[in-house]
Amino acid sequence: MTSPAFIAVNARDVLARHGLDSFDSLWRYGDAENGLAPSRGKGWKKVVRIELEDANGAPQSFYLKRQDHQLARSFRHPLGEPTFAREFRAIQHFAHQGIPALEAAFFAQRCEGGHKQAILLTRALDIYKPLTWWFERWQTLAWRDRQDLILAAAALVRSLHNAERMHNSLYPRHIFLKLDADGAGARLIDLVETRHAWFGERDRVRDLRSLLRKSHVATPGQKLRFLLAYTGKKRLTAYPRNLLSQLLTRAGLRR
Repeated sequence: MTSPAFIAVNARDVLARHGLDSFDSLWRYGDAENGLAPSRGKGWKKVVRIELEDANGAPQSFYLKRQDHQLARSFRHPLGEPTFAREFRAIQHFAHQGIPALEAAFFAQRCEGGHKQAILLTRALDIYKPLTWWFERWQTLAWRDRQDLILAAAALVRSLHNAERMHNSLYPRHIFLKLDADGAGARLIDLVETRHAWFGERDRVRDLRSLLRKSHVATPGQKLRFLLAYTGKKRLTAYPRNLLSQLLTRAGLRR
């Protein structure tokens, strides 16, 4: 049995144009040329990039994610549900909360032969690059560009935490950034493990510690600038000083 499909309004026409507006058509996409066959063994997932021309001949890029019997268990789903179902809910929740993140174009799930299967189609973030990509070029960037990227990343994490959410796996590869004439923009990806920040400050510190510990390229001064921007302060007042103290206890800002 297949659940009703979610199809984003801005993706309906291009998917229908290519006959890819159903679970079955997306599930079979590329099988003929790649020789793919459904697995009945251990769970699996496949991710492929697809390019579709719209009615005007302009390309639209997506990532097609398919999974079979890869389940996440929770109090609501003790028998497990596809991890893509969890990520889709997070994407929708983030959109509702105004937290910049990846965009869903299609989602549906079904049970086939006793296996729970799911499809999640997301738009490619082609004008964005992960923070790891920017770090590889960090020393060649202009001072202003580095500052803009730091401020954009801080604003993104602040919007996440202001909505009382935690990423729960916040590493540089999960923050996508772009630079343009107006400064920088940022989006979050990989939302499978996100959850409500039940433990408040402790959860926020955990996210920050994960991010800063893996940001080896950034100097201590740049990490401090990120922290000040995250707290919305221009100086090291009581709140950012307390936060800094908590991070330093676990070497969060040390190189």
